[in-house]
Amino acid sequence: QVQLAESGGGLVQAGASLRLSCAASGPIDKKYAVAWFRQTPKKTREFVAAISWKDESTYFGDSVQDRFTISRDSAKNTVYLTMNNLQSEDTAVYYCAAAADLVIVDLAQGYDYWGQGTQVTVSS
Repeated sequence: QVQLAESGGGLVQAGASLRLSCAASGPIDKKYAVAWFRQTPKKTREFVAAISWKDESTYFGDSVQDRFTISRDSAKNTVYLTMNNLQSEDTAVYYCAAAADLVIVDLAQGYDYWGQGTQVTVSS
């Protein structure tokens, strides 16, 4: 059983940066991918970024490709999402998710484990 806990959300102004953390407890190993999704009340859950635990391959959603980075610290079992040049449209609840043996990383339905989410609000 994998448990995920997000932290680092908050209220920032447009153009600012923020780093989210996802601390994982449980058997995270090279079979796993860990991802970030975000959700607003009006939209379905949107893929943001993912990282492979095996080789640190990274994947990004089109809307964040040039502004966000994802990384991991295997010693701490933690994944980070660094968000730069935040805009009002980035306002959402950000969720961390994990799954083993994923084929498609950008589909929420493929993930077995989810955190509780952390709110990011960007004021313009």
